Amino acid sequence: MDVFTTRPELVGTFGMVASTHWLASASAMAVLEDGGNAFDAAVTAGFVLQVVEPHLNGPGGEVPIIFSAAGAAPQVLCGQGVAPAGASIEHYTDLGLSLIPGSGLLAATVPGAWDGWLTLLRDHGTKTLREVLDRAIGYARDGFPLVERAAYTISMVSDLFRDHWPTSGAQWMPDGVLPAPGGRFRNPKLADTWEWLLAAAEAAGADREAQIEAARRAWSQGFVAAQIDEFCRSSFRDDSGRDHAGVLTGADMASWEASYEDALVADFGEWSLVKPGAWTQGPVLAQQLRLLEGYDLSYVDGKPTAETVHLAVEAAKLAFADREAWYGDVPDVPLETLVSRAYASERRALISAEASLELRPGSPDGREPLLPKHITSGPSALVTDPTGAIGEPTVERSGVTRGDTVHVDVVDRWGNMVSATPSGGWLQSSPTIPSLGFCLGSRAQMFWLDKDLPNSLAPGKRPRITLSPSMALRDGRPALAFGTPGGDQQDQWQLGFWLAHQAGLNLQEAIDSPMWHSNAFPSSFYPRAWTPGELVIESRAGAAVLEELRSRGHQVVDAGAWTLGRMSAVARDAAAGLLRAGANPRGAQGYAAGR
Repeated sequence: MDVFTTRPELVGTFGMVASTHWLASASAMAVLEDGGNAFDAAVTAGFVLQVVEPHLNGPGGEVPIIFSAAGAAPQVLCGQGVAPAGASIEHYTDLGLSLIPGSGLLAATVPGAWDGWLTLLRDHGTKTLREVLDRAIGYARDGFPLVERAAYTISMVSDLFRDHWPTSGAQWMPDGVLPAPGGRFRNPKLADTWEWLLAAAEAAGADREAQIEAARRAWSQGFVAAQIDEFCRSSFRDDSGRDHAGVLTGADMASWEASYEDALVADFGEWSLVKPGAWTQGPVLAQQLRLLEGYDLSYVDGKPTAETVHLAVEAAKLAFADREAWYGDVPDVPLETLVSRAYASERRALISAEASLELRPGSPDGREPLLPKHITSGPSALVTDPTGAIGEPTVERSGVTRGDTVHVDVVDRWGNMVSATPSGGWLQSSPTIPSLGFCLGSRAQMFWLDKDLPNSLAPGKRPRITLSPSMALRDGRPALAFGTPGGDQQDQWQLGFWLAHQAGLNLQEAIDSPMWHSNAFPSSFYPRAWTPGELVIESRAGAAVLEELRSRGHQVVDAGAWTLGRMSAVARDAAAGLLRAGANPRGAQGYAAGR
């Protein structure tokens, strides 16, 4: 098989890191070289990513993590905060809203990333908080090269910053000047915030865990929570085109903390897929793979055939329809049935040789699906946002938003493995809190304002998020950690990676293989648009493949040669004693490191 690859798959024995930014990968690798483990390295990378990819994540965001300590079963760490106590459906509908705006203070949930990372560090790391924060503080204080996409995003929302979010304008456009792509950029106020938290930590004494606990309290019950509480009482413009104050309070922050839970593990023979639960969209990857069991999913010279893409897209439509009807932070999600072979066999009968144009959720355990009014009223095309604000973190000049966030995978020589997908608190998600140097997230936009749905808004509830890290076991042992940014596309691009890897491509070849996704189901982001039949695919799949897909009824959008996905992956072959890694070349930003 003649397979094109942009880079070699890294192979070694000491440690491997793969992430969406080279500075995060290099920083994490430096921690491994300094004797740290995979957990220390992942936390380090997570904080660096908050600085160097500010348009894709920030300190006010969230992080779901799948991890496996050496010799232990995988677990999920939930760093996704909940809806505030004041976030009732009635509060939003009384404001005349039918959807939660995708930007501004109304969309904020409790920031979860800080407590998520610190919980992982406390329980499984070896380094002190200062040791894992030092590099991020250095980049914030001394500067880092601002990637082209971040500069472009700032330019896209510059009028919003000037007219409605002056604190953001002051931080991201110093003296009113747009930052230059590739130029050195600083965020000293964020560095000050982290130093204040470190001072609170180190005042607790020399014990590592005591310091981390003090830092957790300083965030959720101290200066940071107080500043967030005060800032949320002010009103700012959001995607509704009006000014609104937030509902998040210091009491909300003080009452929440990161938590552990069991992972979903789905068996596929010698391989098992590990995902977070149905408060994320993660189980849709298991559902897609279950639907595709038994099909011949071929790759030729590292590229998928038209049949492979067609079957994958049709499986995605069915799985994501179930996501809309059944997933949410509720106790009665029929998850065992949704990922079962029996249910998949029933649903598989709906897949034909032609593209489906319907949203078709199933009836697991005989239960009838219930969908939001926004969906049942019919599909909506992507629209231009009149305010200039944006629901998802990457925006085009048309106003169309495209999903993106960040991702990091780490494996060390002891067999510890981490997969994390941090997001939220993007520089364009809400106004910058000037005393802290960061802004709040907007993950509450993923709730529905209809009552009695699995993903209906309620105080103290997690939104059903798109963030979806992945791990896989081989013969029962953790062997692969992978993931990608991309909003609703995350578990579609991960599907493409999985299929390519299972077809015999190594990590880098599978990442480089042409990607695709469907937009034939509602977006999780404001304004919740969708386009039945639309299939977006990289042109490198080949003209003949694209033409055959059109002939089957897909509305094919040629995305260009290298545009879809930002996959990262690390692997461990315990029998051979080898570690491997690969990272996405698209955008010339993601890199793997290891030896």
